[in-house]
Amino acid sequence: MKKLMLGNEAVARGAFEAGVTVASSYPGTPSTEITEFIAKYDEIYSEWAPNEKVAVETAIGASTAGGRALSAMKHVGLNVAADPLFTVSYIGTNGGLVLVVADDPGMHSSQNEQDSRHYAIGAKVPMLEPSDSAECKEFTKKAFEISEEFDTPVILRLTTRVAHSQSLVDLEDRQEVGVREYKKDIAKNVMIPANARPKHVMVEERTKKLAAFGETSDLNRVEMRDTKIGIIAAGISYQYAREACPTASILKLGMIHPMPEQRIRDFASKVDTLYVVEQLDPVIETYVRGLGISVIGKEKFTLLGEYSAQMLRETILGEKAKETKKAEEIIPVRPPVMCPGCSHRGVFYVLKKLGLTVTGDIGCYSLGCAKPLEAIDTIVCMGGSITAAHGMEKARGKDFARKTVAVLGDSTFIHSGITGLIDVVYNKGTTTTIILDNSITGMTGHQQNPSTGFTIKNEPTRNVDLEMLCHAVGVDRVVIADPFDVDNFEKVVKEGIAAEEPSVIIAQRPCALIKKAGYTGLYVINDKCKNCKLCMKLGCPAISLTEKGPKIDETLCVGCGLCPNVCKFGAIERVEK
Repeated sequence: MKKLMLGNEAVARGAFEAGVTVASSYPGTPSTEITEFIAKYDEIYSEWAPNEKVAVETAIGASTAGGRALSAMKHVGLNVAADPLFTVSYIGTNGGLVLVVADDPGMHSSQNEQDSRHYAIGAKVPMLEPSDSAECKEFTKKAFEISEEFDTPVILRLTTRVAHSQSLVDLEDRQEVGVREYKKDIAKNVMIPANARPKHVMVEERTKKLAAFGETSDLNRVEMRDTKIGIIAAGISYQYAREACPTASILKLGMIHPMPEQRIRDFASKVDTLYVVEQLDPVIETYVRGLGISVIGKEKFTLLGEYSAQMLRETILGEKAKETKKAEEIIPVRPPVMCPGCSHRGVFYVLKKLGLTVTGDIGCYSLGCAKPLEAIDTIVCMGGSITAAHGMEKARGKDFARKTVAVLGDSTFIHSGITGLIDVVYNKGTTTTIILDNSITGMTGHQQNPSTGFTIKNEPTRNVDLEMLCHAVGVDRVVIADPFDVDNFEKVVKEGIAAEEPSVIIAQRPCALIKKAGYTGLYVINDKCKNCKLCMKLGCPAISLTEKGPKIDETLCVGCGLCPNVCKFGAIERVEK
């Protein structure tokens, strides 16, 4: 049976067919759907973990106990999981262990454009890279086989276009591999220095065996055509190369670490001109050059962003794109904005009004940096807002802290913000932290998290009480406030930043896109409007400025009730739809 599947869905299907027992992940675009699809298979225990480090450690535990285990994350999530990754490379596996990482060339939803292939090289673990959905499924299954055969974790690398594109997949039955026997083995599983030293020797020997495996494995294949042009490529770059240069010979690498030296040498010897086509860093190119082989790579191809078939046609074949007909009218830009009714809008309206320095974080609320709010000063990484504000205070003093707040979401706070708050308390900081509690993990598509009270399968569970947690780590000033009550929220923020102690404000209002928000009706602007344009400062997509003054678009208004709270003239009133 064949089915059209996203690459992410195909990975989940591969996990199911491979007999996976446990899947633990943290949502992150473009990897999120992998675990969401896995959750539909009752045969696999699945969970959202608080962060990627916890997720990988859970998968390692499941593998050590004998079950096949998987953990999925985006590229920056692999940074968080790097600590257990490098050590489990030494330990190896019992049941197969696969980490799926989805890179984001072009930064469609990411703060950087890192290349996860470096992690496979650094951690000395094999990495496979599929080029379509069919390979996503098959490579996932193959990864578990390699993991158990060579006693190693395996990384499966996707990129955005593979993760979110669809192609046909052959569906097969689940392989019931069962759970392997667990035996206590201190020398293998306890990585103290005395045990780690001989394990490093084993890792180097394993790499040699994996390289030999790659020389004969069908994961790597040669497609000989015209020998004037030869291309080495992997993943989505292979698809672009096939489309751009259909007559060229191609060495398609499915295992990109370790690479097959002899296959590369043989292929290079048979073509006149050799290209390496790879997005982001020159990983394959550097290896090929290290073999003393002449190759054309990043001197012709960019280090930045995504490639395309047309770009390759121009670069390799010198074929310019046909001129396209331009639109007769200028198409207005449509930058991303917070949704109508967004629970975060009131927070940033107040922070902008107060002129505060705002250290931001990773989430849909990062859009608080956009016009007209322009409230956020810094964004670095998950959980980095609290520690950034703390560092600013220690560098510039408490007077600066009186004008600074840290802002992060509930899921992000649990991911890696708690330790930052502990740092503030322990080191006598006075940072004011605003936790945007919108009852869901919003940015990646409404996943549950430990503060929502529901599991990945929407089963009720114990939820983390954010107020009690903040008290428990030593914060005495914890206030819950509705960010749409802007006057009171402004008062709460002023009190927080004025205090000579750490403060936490929990801005509590559900995401407008979930049923819990309960918005009905809509708002209109009546003849009391003085055209002061204060409502325009909210940046709500439903409010626009016309020749006659501000106007609310009834097709966009969700009836959240924020705008009447900023109008000083009672010019915005609620009506039923």
